Amino acid sequence: MEENLKEKLFSKKEDGWKTISEREKEEIFLLSNKYMDFLNFAKTEREFIKKARKMADENGYRDIIEFDSLKPGDKIYFVNREKSMYLAIIGEEPIENGLHIIGSHVDSPRLDLKPNPLYEDIGLAYFKTHYYGGIKKYQWTTIPLSMHGVIVKPSGEKIEINIGDNENDPIFTITDLLPHLAQEQMEKKLKNGIDGEDLNLLIGSIPYEAEGVNEQVKLNILNILNKKYGINEIDFTSSEIELVPCFKARSLGFDESMVAAYGQDDKVCAFTSFEAMMELNKVKNTAICILSDKEEIGSMGNTGMESHMFDFFISEILNKLGVNRPNLLDRVFCFSKMLSSDVDAGFDPIYASVSDKHNAGFLGKGISLNKYTGARGKSGASDANAEYVAWVRNILEKNNIKYQIAELGKVDIGGGGTIAYILANKGADVIDCGVPVLSMHAPYEVTSKFDIYSAYKTYKAFWQE
Repeated sequence: MEENLKEKLFSKKEDGWKTISEREKEEIFLLSNKYMDFLNFAKTEREFIKKARKMADENGYRDIIEFDSLKPGDKIYFVNREKSMYLAIIGEEPIENGLHIIGSHVDSPRLDLKPNPLYEDIGLAYFKTHYYGGIKKYQWTTIPLSMHGVIVKPSGEKIEINIGDNENDPIFTITDLLPHLAQEQMEKKLKNGIDGEDLNLLIGSIPYEAEGVNEQVKLNILNILNKKYGINEIDFTSSEIELVPCFKARSLGFDESMVAAYGQDDKVCAFTSFEAMMELNKVKNTAICILSDKEEIGSMGNTGMESHMFDFFISEILNKLGVNRPNLLDRVFCFSKMLSSDVDAGFDPIYASVSDKHNAGFLGKGISLNKYTGARGKSGASDANAEYVAWVRNILEKNNIKYQIAELGKVDIGGGGTIAYILANKGADVIDCGVPVLSMHAPYEVTSKFDIYSAYKTYKAFWQE
């Protein structure tokens, strides 16, 4: 009797793998294989948007610029400076009843080249870097790195750079001290073990054979780059070149139940939401998929969510629906619902002391909902109201989707944020809803294939509501 009462009244987090059929397991692994293939191509925000645009075109989406007018069922997108993208399917309901928005980000922590990166020191050539986002700097030394990005000349010619991921390419690395000589270094606090100014990329050591020429190794590197890409040293000043780990996305564990890959924050949510949208046709409320940039550094800039570019996209939809009027944009946002699809900190038993086990996201137990993020006393948080949390729960429960309610670590340990507050400030109901991740912001992050599939099902169900 008591067991039945416990079963009825207790909230429980089940291991998702115990609840699925063999057919569902096959679907989970198929989706994860597709995800890993995507990650191996799309390591940067530019590469993600490039592939997403190609897939959108193949699935019947068209650039909003091509439309003079819009009607229910139309599939549209807008690409913002090749680094962020907004997609929409026009719904059957009047748009003033609100949008159903899922928003993720496609940038990830990395190293960027400085504007004037190239120098030589005692027979070795280096690129100077500036780290992007919150990283543990020591994790980026002594690992293979690849180089991705663009160099743009004053003429407008754009040169794409992708070196290191092909097996036949050279790779690059950042050196570290041998333990025999690192006694002083190892006495430092972990965060100070490697200085940001020492994250210099080793790129060459052969001198250019010429009498009376200084910096011969640097000259040899520039000569190689000039022959291959037609660039000079000054062209680096108008470039965006990112250094990312060479590691391929791989299945992890004897049971292959997890994915290990670079950039899963937040490409795991971006991929699953985008994949779900590619399978949609008719929707009740206009469905919006946001693939944003710059989240890792505060969502600033004209490709981040703090810009007005998203407002411009929605305004263009209102214009081309022929319904726009003063203050309609504000009304649309105020009646909209959003899932801020960003990752959650997965509970790691090795570092259990930083988490509250009763309020943590666990790998393999489904999509993780964060009612609020922020730090300490919810500073900077977007705190979803109870009515909206219940509305989202209803979607998950009636679609038999495993979920867990979590927060980012113990109260006074740290904290974090997402793009949730930006749309909440416009008046939308928002809750963070993403995949738990181990080793977040490291060069190699870990997720559960079950949770990846749960995210995909959640986002699809939300848009179909």
